[in-house]
Amino acid sequence: MSSPTPDQTGRAGRRSWIQVNPPVFAVSAVLILAFAAAAALFPRRVGSAFDALQAGIVRDFGWFYIVAVAFFLMFVIFLMMSRYGDVKLGPDDSEPEYSYLSWFAMLFSAGMGIGLLFFGVAEPIQHYAQPPVGEGRTVESARQAMVLTFFHWGLHAWAIYIVVGLALAYFAFRRGLPLTLRSSLFPLIGNRIHGPIGHGIDIFAVLGTMFGVATSLGFGVLQVNAGFAHLFGLPVTPQVQIGLIAAITGLATLSAGTGLNKGVKRLSELNIILAIALLLFVLAAGSTVFLLEAYVQNIGAYLGAVVQRTFRMYAYEPNAWLGNWTLFYWGWWISWSPFVGMFIARISRGRTIREFVGGVLLVPVLFTFLWMTVFGNTSIALDLGGAAPIVQTVADNLPVALFEVLERLPFSLITSGIATLLVITFFVTSADSGALVIDMITSGAAPNPPVWQRVFWASCAGLVAAVLLLAGGLQALQTAALASALPFAAIMLFICYGLLRALQTESEGVPIDLSSRSNATPEVELSWQQRLASITSFYDLQEIAAFLGATARPALDAVAAQFRESGLAPDVIEGADRIALNVPHGERDMFRYTIRARSFRAPSFAWTEADGKDADSRHYRAIASGSEGEQQHDVTGYTQEQLINDLLKRYAMFRHARRLP
Repeated sequence: MSSPTPDQTGRAGRRSWIQVNPPVFAVSAVLILAFAAAAALFPRRVGSAFDALQAGIVRDFGWFYIVAVAFFLMFVIFLMMSRYGDVKLGPDDSEPEYSYLSWFAMLFSAGMGIGLLFFGVAEPIQHYAQPPVGEGRTVESARQAMVLTFFHWGLHAWAIYIVVGLALAYFAFRRGLPLTLRSSLFPLIGNRIHGPIGHGIDIFAVLGTMFGVATSLGFGVLQVNAGFAHLFGLPVTPQVQIGLIAAITGLATLSAGTGLNKGVKRLSELNIILAIALLLFVLAAGSTVFLLEAYVQNIGAYLGAVVQRTFRMYAYEPNAWLGNWTLFYWGWWISWSPFVGMFIARISRGRTIREFVGGVLLVPVLFTFLWMTVFGNTSIALDLGGAAPIVQTVADNLPVALFEVLERLPFSLITSGIATLLVITFFVTSADSGALVIDMITSGAAPNPPVWQRVFWASCAGLVAAVLLLAGGLQALQTAALASALPFAAIMLFICYGLLRALQTESEGVPIDLSSRSNATPEVELSWQQRLASITSFYDLQEIAAFLGATARPALDAVAAQFRESGLAPDVIEGADRIALNVPHGERDMFRYTIRARSFRAPSFAWTEADGKDADSRHYRAIASGSEGEQQHDVTGYTQEQLINDLLKRYAMFRHARRLP
């Protein structure tokens, strides 16, 4: 490959100050800001409306939540064990972008971090003191408390995340559709995903994500306030909590500006290190042998009761417990599923379906069970032994329960400080990750949207958390999660069906038609010399960068100039490892053609003559993708004319799919 000229390498692509899907961004922002304004101006009325709404959902739709969540768990287990488990979330030669350690750290931080800290002591002790059936504060209620806690935080929760994450990863990375919720329904509604139906799906996803994240942030700020009160005597008041939300949301906006690899990844790794350190300290400082025995016994009791628990509705013994606990959790996890699902999809490219389901379903669950055992059983043991009035503490002030347990262990001041810092860092990663996901949805999966958009959504999450606390505290947080999940639970059932249909067509060797493009032009013709060179050559990153600058950039510039003469407004965007042509078409969405440098592990023979190279050396290719769901394809070694022909082929598919004249 030839090297780029100085003019070519120094030329920067124009970058738009806003990259959004207008209907999704505008409607979502208006609804969220309108809700925030109403809750801030009329907190009592909104609080009363929340109470009535939660009662109605529990009464009329509780059965639907129970059946839907049971189905999600059975569905993902079926996919993991079936022949579909070998399908990769990406092209067959794709590889994971993150190591297992980074992958699990980001899964944990984005999925349940704040909740584990808030409920790790509070939930087991509440089930122990006030079980749904039977007498409280007994050995039997202690056993049952851990089963109930495991049930709410176990396989069902992560199965919900897997449904959304797996569908998104499959359709985005293997079928080339945008990484948005609408893409997962392509097998059912076809190109209508680009119209009002698709916009509506994404809007529901944005609202669910916003309220799910805001619920977690609300729990987090209550616990941060409790931690500062415990450490420094800071008063526990709504005014202090609003100030804390503003301060920590400010940190989240700083993290949002650094991107996924620098911001979320590094904070996630810090979170997992601090969480493991705190966990190991409590395990060592407490009754270690008892806790390890309880961990094993709790898992066995959970597995023995999981089927009966899954369908337990208390139909013959009605009480408020089901709505306050199980249905709240199912609603919370469902409302979080667009957020966590899209996030884990984004970080799981290149893994197989079996690896994805197994990793997401088992590893975070086993860690969560260990966390709940160490903190939950420690608090219950303290109460059973009369060493601390944990039950009364939780009844009086739920967020301070964790600090009450740490107070009974050595070095309580240090561990309480670590716990408070951990809540803050989980707060930041949750707000940052939520803003990233919402920005991806509202921008139509734009490759590199402006930072201000993520900052805007992170600020909205903090604002919604603040007004929910003002409008009703914990009750309002629970209702927001439960209500925002109801429409999306129905959408998730269709997502399951669409994913299964797509996998069936793939296993039969008949790829699903993702664009209904009957007039697609033939593939770009390459000479046999080009094909041979492509097969036998291995390129480093500098060579691919030279190709992007010297060949791809002029080709895209030439097409962009022609588009401008036709009255369109194309935008050529150049990044460190990619170049893209975006052509807006108003309400008909945006055409995108992207070429990026992608790394692969080189076969060992490829570097036998190179000194200093090891078996894990990388080679790079130029990979192109369009807007219409075709498989990503290798364009390394193309001439400018061949690149232009390939781009025009993708553009013809785009116009045909949207019935443009």
